Amino acid sequence: MTKTMQRVILAILAATGAITGPWATFAPRSFYDSFPGFGRHWVNVDGPYNEHLVRDVGATYLALMVVALLAAVSMERIAVLIAAATTLTFGVFHFSYHVHHLDVYDTVDSILNMTALGGSVVLAALLLIPPRDTSVSRAPNG
Repeated sequence: MTKTMQRVILAILAATGAITGPWATFAPRSFYDSFPGFGRHWVNVDGPYNEHLVRDVGATYLALMVVALLAAVSMERIAVLIAAATTLTFGVFHFSYHVHHLDVYDTVDSILNMTALGGSVVLAALLLIPPRDTSVSRAPNG
């Protein structure tokens, strides 16, 4: 995997946080009632509204966004690994919860939910692959 591809993955992960984080943090009732939008409802079907919990989820997504953005800007290996590890930690547990609670969704929402949550896990796991050295080595003339 190239550093460019890693940067693209980090940008995608950051965008997820940039959409989800502020919405849940600053408009928790709207997030609860309407996430992910487009007439779909993934949060309010799974229990009563809890403003504290929704705001905490938003803050988590904002924190993940910051880590991904910092890694994308610096592209230091340790920063990329930290972004991968934090996203994987959150993503695996988030995915695991939802995979066992699909009964609250119709078929379309179940597929979309698993695709979105599983996609984040896969993207974060891909960041663990060391970047390919793209520098050109030249044999000495002679």
